[in-house]
Amino acid sequence: MNTAAQVENNLPHQVAPDVVIDVKNLVTHYDDKLILDDINFTVNKGEIMVIMGGSGSGKSTLLRFLLGLNTPTSGTVSLLGKDITQMSAQEMYEMRKQMGVAFQGGALFGSMTVAENTQLPLREHTRLDENTMRIMSRMKLEVVNLAGFEDLMPAQLSGGMIKRAALARAIIMDPKLLFFDEPSAGLDPVVAAELDELILRLRDAMNMSIVVVTHELDSAFKIADRITVLDRGKILMCGTVDEVRNSGNERIHNLLNRKPRQDAVDVDEYMGRLTGRNIKGSLPD
Repeated sequence: MNTAAQVENNLPHQVAPDVVIDVKNLVTHYDDKLILDDINFTVNKGEIMVIMGGSGSGKSTLLRFLLGLNTPTSGTVSLLGKDITQMSAQEMYEMRKQMGVAFQGGALFGSMTVAENTQLPLREHTRLDENTMRIMSRMKLEVVNLAGFEDLMPAQLSGGMIKRAALARAIIMDPKLLFFDEPSAGLDPVVAAELDELILRLRDAMNMSIVVVTHELDSAFKIADRITVLDRGKILMCGTVDEVRNSGNERIHNLLNRKPRQDAVDVDEYMGRLTGRNIKGSLPD
């Protein structure tokens, strides 16, 4: 288990052979505001790493750095043994062929069928013929239980089906690394549980390393091999589900029990200032 205290010990940094993602001393700012502060963690081959935290904790920003969409102020992000912060555009293009991404809203093109959406990475990165692309997309849609829906448009799909279609597109090229952004967001509990099961089956069947960004506790505890807990741009801890559940860290305890932060806005006081009245309906003193 890695705690925030251990991160600060400046121990020699060694990468195990099975490490596929290695984030070291990552720091980033937006203008003068510190967003991520000395982020250190690894993801192993075949592992599901869940990045968890409340709104504004920095988890979505961290995902953008893992995808190579932003350049940090300092630190390194290594994928499959290569530091993507130092890559040229062409090198990053080649790296992305080994990555799959399922975005929060699905990000399907509304003017394309499900099959056409699924085939997009093949058209971008390969020179396969139409029949081969058709077969490959059909196979991946079968994996996510969308066989027979190839010719439907995104507008004809439910929320859960859109998520699964986006997942089929993300795995069409059999990536080594798969990234999810809030896979359960907007789904009812039954559909969310089905998607969790699908993520686990994909990991086992395709031996992919998977990073899931979520604030859904039930989903995180079900699918994670390890959980990295972020709060205010810092890693509070990185450990197994049991280690996170049993953590003595008060901020982690508050997150798991959905307790408001001590610096949260006092709603009654705020509404009183807006309305000029206290919560009992009388004028404030």
